[in-house]
Amino acid sequence: MNTSVIPTTDPTKAATQGAAIIRAGGLVAFPTETVYGLGANGLDGAAVDRIFEAKGRPNDNPLILHVSRKEDAFPLWSGEPPFARQLMDTFWPGPLTLIYYRSAIVPDEVTAGLDTVAVRMPDSEAARALIAASGVPIAAPSANLSGKPSPTTAEHVLQDMDGRIPLILDGGPCRYGVESTVLTLVGAPTILRPGAVTKEMLAAVLGEVSLAPSVLAPLGAGEKAASPGMKYKHYAPNAQVLVVVGEAEAAARRLSALYDEFTAQKKRVAIAATKEALPFYGDRRTALMGTRRDPATLCSRLFALLRELDASSDVILSEGVGTEGTGLAFMNRLLRSAGFRVEYV
Repeated sequence: MNTSVIPTTDPTKAATQGAAIIRAGGLVAFPTETVYGLGANGLDGAAVDRIFEAKGRPNDNPLILHVSRKEDAFPLWSGEPPFARQLMDTFWPGPLTLIYYRSAIVPDEVTAGLDTVAVRMPDSEAARALIAASGVPIAAPSANLSGKPSPTTAEHVLQDMDGRIPLILDGGPCRYGVESTVLTLVGAPTILRPGAVTKEMLAAVLGEVSLAPSVLAPLGAGEKAASPGMKYKHYAPNAQVLVVVGEAEAAARRLSALYDEFTAQKKRVAIAATKEALPFYGDRRTALMGTRRDPATLCSRLFALLRELDASSDVILSEGVGTEGTGLAFMNRLLRSAGFRVEYV
């Protein structure tokens, strides 16, 4: 299969070409404000199965349905979720996914057999144009091989999906760099996956929001993933990833020691560093992630940096940060990329 890449500088033209593939049961990779998605007709179970085949993804991991208008979400749920309209009016279009009981039109392939479905309205003109032109909700996980770092550019998608899908819509780099926040409205509002819409932002609307234990820890034995991104190891490069959490100087001291140990073992090592800790690494090989003062910069750079370093490293050592605000989303992705190999200093 030949994989074409076309720009979304003309969103209508790109959407028309992509929608023809979606309506025919095929797959299209498309940009969103979070990461690139790998989309199929979300009401066609056979088309959705092709997503799992292209990604090499187990079909026990549920997908998100993407809509282009707020009102298109409600037919996908069996009843109106509590707080949905307040949340949609505040955060849609944007990086917030809402989970509630599914309606009968949603196929099992989308939900991994669960009785709930995840829905969001992306804040990307190109994405919404594709969905609208397709005339159906688009089911889409991230457009990468299963378990690998999510793609934040069309080039990342091509690295993983070349020859597997017919079309990639190139909208340039993604704004946020990590997937959407996933909030379940079944029972007490609970964050299953953190993102750019933070716990603090949600609490300002809802008054109180819980955090699923699996956000910063592995799923329990036998526990089923209720949301994308809940697997034990996810977003991972081929290189071994180790994380050290602590204040900048203390973390840098421990990471420097680990760097020297692995280098002595003839390993190719790189350190994913914050701006605040850079002066403490000396001449060791480092790559700048962003600043601790603004964890959103760490989120936007994380997946691209893991991909870059993976090409030339056996071991990637990374600083961890606090979990306030978007730091929670960063640590959620980083810990899973490391398979929860983490030290606290």
